[in-house]
Amino acid sequence: MYQEQIMWQSYLKGFKAYLRLERSLSENSIAAYLNDLNKLEQFYFSIDREPKITEISKEDLRQFISWLHDLGMQATTQARVISGIKAFCTYLLLENIIEIDPSALLEAPKIARKLPDTLNIYEINSLIDAIDASKPEGMRNKVIIEVLYGCGLRVSELTDLKISNLFSQIEFIKVLGKGNKERLIPIGGVAIKLLTIYLDEVRVHLSVKKGNEDYVFLNRFGAKLSRISIFNLIKQLALKAGIKKTISPHTLRHSFATHLIEGGADLRAVQEMLGHSSITTTEIYTHLDRDYLREVVTQYHPRS
Repeated sequence: MYQEQIMWQSYLKGFKAYLRLERSLSENSIAAYLNDLNKLEQFYFSIDREPKITEISKEDLRQFISWLHDLGMQATTQARVISGIKAFCTYLLLENIIEIDPSALLEAPKIARKLPDTLNIYEINSLIDAIDASKPEGMRNKVIIEVLYGCGLRVSELTDLKISNLFSQIEFIKVLGKGNKERLIPIGGVAIKLLTIYLDEVRVHLSVKKGNEDYVFLNRFGAKLSRISIFNLIKQLALKAGIKKTISPHTLRHSFATHLIEGGADLRAVQEMLGHSSITTTEIYTHLDRDYLREVVTQYHPRS
């Protein structure tokens, strides 16, 4: 058993390097993949079997998926775990550790596409109004909301945003998205104005921790803001603003896309700004304006 655990950890180490170097995945994505494989290891221990990677079978993986289901795991999480297992099997094939992919015929559970929550412009303004401008971090927090909503950034793209990637004169910022893909995003006048004030009048007075000099958003200790601090900020502001929806930083990204589509923006342009690899992902936002569609039917259909 001890020898098998050593081999398991060795393969995981190689898989981690493969994800980082060949797939160019972020550290968060890599951690998620490794966590999925830890679940597979737990499954083998639960049935009192050694996790021998070279002997993983299709039937083992089917039982594993049933085990996840019995644990009460949602279909979306099951699908993500299966994706991680398939990626691992691809790596094992490439390294000639296995000759046949046991995950080839493994099917993910069907997932109903859920429309994301969005905020209207009044709710976004109420979030901003809920910020206490008298506090030292007030201006920073205001800029965070404006940039999340004004540029449609993922939370990691916001925390990793660098001063050297701000091009205020041409009203663009450069971000590093999923798969380490860079993209340029237009940034509106309000966000640029507040960002400039924050950098010139607030951030300049912070004692910046070594290694954090180029990051835009810093905490009171002069270090780069964490993802969790942005989540907590949004939840606190939503509570203070009386917004009953369950929201997160991603809600502002959804709102950015939805409001552009509602305003008549080209789908391909929105795809480019969001950094979606497939336009299918972006198309979900074309279904969000349900109130408008209902109004059209009510106003123009003879049977309404």
